[in-house]
Amino acid sequence: MNDIRAYLKQGRPLLFDGAMGTLFASRPGCAEGRCEQADLECPEEILNIHKAYLEAGCRAIKTNTFSVGVEVAEGREQEAQQIIEAACRLAKEAAEPYDAWVFADLGPAPQGTRLTPAELYCRQAELFLEQGVTHFLVETLPTDAGIAELAAHLKQRCPEAYLIVSFAVGADGVTREGLSGKELFRRTAALAGVDAVGFNCVSGPHHLLEYIQTLDLTGVTLSVMPNAGYPTVLGRRTVFGGSAEYFGEKLAQIARSGAAIVGGCCGTTPEHIACAAAALKDGAALQPQQRQEKPRTWDRQPGRNTLAEKLDAGKRVIAVELDPPADDDIGFFMEGVQALQQAGADAITIADCPVGRPRADSSLLACKVKRELGIEALPHMTCRDRNLNATKALLLGLSIEGVHNVLLVTGDPIPTEHRDAVKTVFNFNSRKLARYVSDLNGQLSSPFRIFGALNLNAKNFAMQLKIAKEKEENGVTGFLTQPVLSAEALENLKLARQELRGKILGGIFPVVSHRNACFLNNEISGMRVCDEIVALYEGKERAEAEELAVSISAAIAREIEPYVDGYYLMTPFKRVELMTRILHEIR
Repeated sequence: MNDIRAYLKQGRPLLFDGAMGTLFASRPGCAEGRCEQADLECPEEILNIHKAYLEAGCRAIKTNTFSVGVEVAEGREQEAQQIIEAACRLAKEAAEPYDAWVFADLGPAPQGTRLTPAELYCRQAELFLEQGVTHFLVETLPTDAGIAELAAHLKQRCPEAYLIVSFAVGADGVTREGLSGKELFRRTAALAGVDAVGFNCVSGPHHLLEYIQTLDLTGVTLSVMPNAGYPTVLGRRTVFGGSAEYFGEKLAQIARSGAAIVGGCCGTTPEHIACAAAALKDGAALQPQQRQEKPRTWDRQPGRNTLAEKLDAGKRVIAVELDPPADDDIGFFMEGVQALQQAGADAITIADCPVGRPRADSSLLACKVKRELGIEALPHMTCRDRNLNATKALLLGLSIEGVHNVLLVTGDPIPTEHRDAVKTVFNFNSRKLARYVSDLNGQLSSPFRIFGALNLNAKNFAMQLKIAKEKEENGVTGFLTQPVLSAEALENLKLARQELRGKILGGIFPVVSHRNACFLNNEISGMRVCDEIVALYEGKERAEAEELAVSISAAIAREIEPYVDGYYLMTPFKRVELMTRILHEIR
C-alpha cells in the first residue's frame, strides 16, 4: 500500500467511506442492536458494509468502533479490546483486495467518567496499535480536550502514525459545547502530531461547504465528512433526505474548495460514496468556480459602548438595576430609567426573570432603553431556557440594536410550585456561555463587553474566586458583585481585587426596613446583612429607614471605593426616588 502522505501530495482527494451506524440500523432486524457489538455478533454484516463502500470507490474505511470509548471509560477494557480486535480484523480483510487504508475510528470522550479525555484516547490508541492499525480518525468532537496529548502519544509510540481530528459544528460554526469551530480548527492544526483537521456530522454538505470557505487553509490538510443532509423522524426511525447525486456534487465542490480528505457521515450510504467518487473523477467538476459577490446595501458600522469606554479610561462608573415589569405597562420602568439617568447613572442593568418568575424580556427592554433614551443597557442573560441557536439569535439582535454589554449568569431555577407546568432547560453554565459569546465577538463589528456575577457573601469564597478566574479565562472582563453589607463581604472584595484581572462593580443594596433585612438574610440566596446593620433598623418608620438606607449606602460606597472600578446599585421595591438620592450622594 502506498504511503498516505505521498498519496495526498499528488493533489488527489482521498475519499473515505460513509456512515456505519445509520446504515447498519437500516438493515432488517438491526435497528435495536448496537452497531459496535455487531463486530462480534454478526461480523458478516459489518464486513459486507465495508465491502460495499470499497466497491463504491472509497480509498479509506473506518473501523466500526465509534463508541468503544464508553467501555474503556467504564473500566470494561477487556470488552473494548475484543470489539477492537474484531473490528480491525474485519476492516483489514475488506480493505486488502482494494489496497485501501484502514483508520481506527474514535468518537468523542464520554463525560463524567473517571478517565480524562487524554487518558481515554491514549488507551484506545494502544489497543489499535496492538492490532497493527496506525491511522487514526478522532471524529464528531465538541471540544479539543485530550487531542494534544493523543497527538504527542502517537508521535512517540508510532512516528509514522497518521492522525485526523474532526469537529462537529452546526450551520453557525459552533459545537454543542458552545465552542467556535474556527478556533478549534486553528488550535488543532497547529499541533505537531496532527496530520489533518476538519469537520464532520451535524451539518449537511451545503453548510459545511459554505463554512470551510471562511477558513484560512494555509498549510493545513483539510478533512470534511458531512451528513447526507438533515434528518426527519418517521415513526421510530431517523431518516435522512437528500439525493446521493446531490451529495456527490457537493462533496466534489468541497474538494475543490480545499478539502484533501472527504467522505460521508450520518445518513450516507454506498450510493452516496459512489456518486462522490464519480464526481471527484470528473475533471470539469473540479475546476474552481468564481463566486460572485452580492452588492452590499447596508454596511456594518462599529457602535459605541460608552460604559466600556469609561471603564477602559479608568473612570468610575455607576450601573443601577431596575427590575422589568411583570406586565406590559412600561410607563413606570421607562420613567424610572429617565430619573436614574438624570441622577447620574451610566448604565441600567435589567434582570432576566429574577427568581425564575416571568417578567418582560430583559434584552428587549435593553434595546428599547438604548434606542429611546440613549443610556447604556446591561441586560442579564441566563443559561435557562435557551439553547445555542436562541442565544446566538438574541445576541445578534442585541448587537444590531446597539446593546454591547451583557451580564451572563447561570440563572435561578424555576420555583418549585411551578415546575409541573414550567420545565427548566439548561444547555450550559455561565462559563460556557461566556466562552460562546467571546468566540462570537470575533464575528461582530462591535464586540460585547462580557460581565459576570461574583458572590461576595458565599461561605466558600475561595470556590467563588476559582469560578471567577475560570470565567475570566472564558472571556469575562468584569464582575458585578453581590451587596457589601458585612465585614466578611468587604474582606472578600479586597481579596477579589487582588486575585482578579477584570473590572469590579461593587454591589450596593439599600436595606429599607428591619423586616427587609431579616427577609434578605433568611430567604434570598447570596445576601448577608450583618447584625449591626439589622439592629439599626429596629423601630424605624419608612422615612427614617430610607434616610438610614441613604447614609449606609453612601458609607459603604466610600469604604469599598479603593477596591472597585464602579458601583452596582440594586433598586428595592421600585423605589427609584431613593436610588436617585443615593446617586447624588456617591457621584
